[in-house]
Amino acid sequence: MNAERKGGVVRKTAETEITLNIALDGKGEHNISTDVPFLDHMLTLFTVHGFFDISIEAKGDIEVDAHHTVEDIGICLGQALAEALGDKRGIARYGCCYMPMDETLVRVVADLSNRPYTHYEVPVPDQKVGAFDTQLAKEFMRAFSLHGGITLHVDLLHGDNTHHIIEAVFKGLARAIREAAAPLPGHTGILSSKGTL
Repeated sequence: MNAERKGGVVRKTAETEITLNIALDGKGEHNISTDVPFLDHMLTLFTVHGFFDISIEAKGDIEVDAHHTVEDIGICLGQALAEALGDKRGIARYGCCYMPMDETLVRVVADLSNRPYTHYEVPVPDQKVGAFDTQLAKEFMRAFSLHGGITLHVDLLHGDNTHHIIEAVFKGLARAIREAAAPLPGHTGILSSKGTL
């Protein structure tokens, strides 16, 4: 068990260089610089609404496009979350959030199962929000789920503003992960009939 519930990752490839740290039991403090402004905004929302403390310094080949940067940050955030959770002893394991954002409603359900799977059914009307390719939201979620060992289901129930939809996804993810990672009162073991995750 990771008593401090903190994780950190340094990832350097030919395409990206990322330093990322997370504290699960935080205050929503954030220091995020990815060179992808819309992603900075979404990760700030994730930090604030999950009450995590997160720092991210990322440089990538955004002259090509933002794909490598966005995906690799998802990888790093998933790995750091897994490190912070340790053996997942004493946590609730499951989290669910229905997140409204004006006309939009998104459902995010997470199981910190160590069995990564991503269902992402979030059709958006626009391919771009500013300079951000909206398809990259799914790539981020897939990388985060895979490297965090998370079964993740994200569904748009209704909504028509692309910014609102993606914002609701990240806020909902924050609250679902917060709920799943929270200590379960009276429980000190691993929440599985197998005794391990």
